[in-house]
Amino acid sequence: MIKYKILYAEDDETLAFLTKDNLENQYDVTHCSDGELCLEIFKKEPFDLCIFDIMMPKMDGFDLAEKVRQLNSDVPIIFLSAKTLKEDRIRGLRIGADDYLVKPFSIEELLLKIEIFLKRSQKSVATDKSQYTIGKYQFDHKNYLVYTDSEKISLTQREAELLKLFLDNKNVVMKREEILKLLWGNDDYFMGRSLDVFISRLRKILANEPGISIENLHGIGFKFNVQ
Repeated sequence: MIKYKILYAEDDETLAFLTKDNLENQYDVTHCSDGELCLEIFKKEPFDLCIFDIMMPKMDGFDLAEKVRQLNSDVPIIFLSAKTLKEDRIRGLRIGADDYLVKPFSIEELLLKIEIFLKRSQKSVATDKSQYTIGKYQFDHKNYLVYTDSEKISLTQREAELLKLFLDNKNVVMKREEILKLLWGNDDYFMGRSLDVFISRLRKILANEPGISIENLHGIGFKFNVQ
């Protein structure tokens, strides 16, 4: 059985050990002791749920959650904090957290919350489209594959995410910085160069498909044209 992956940020070593130890009976838990490290790990691999302390070194839980929300609008986030003021709870929820538990908390309550939010998020994912038709090709987003009965073309994860983004926004102008922020979380120069490489490869794959093109709108962005 595949375990759900949880990203857990907590700088209190004792609490982190106890909480992680309890959660690992059911889940695959990655622990970080500061917000910056947590964000870097989140950028590199997918997680099903996040649990963030608020008072942490280098980057607090509020800032961390805001940055995670920019990268992923759906992953459930639970705050665990000693901050008991109503204003802190409201701020956490406004950032996009799904719940806010005050320390000391009950492990049983935390486990129940995790179960609820994982069920809710998996229902949402189940409705997310993953199979597309592009001319003669089928596109399997989950398996990063473009294929016909006689041909299979493997994509990288980023290429698959980019193609899905274009297919979900057919015949719509997408700004370059919008694409970069949706796929990478920022729009710096090096990410932009990577985007150009991925678009070039997608163009080659779809080169023989009449009525399908990726239009470059100079100074603006791109448009995935489907006639």
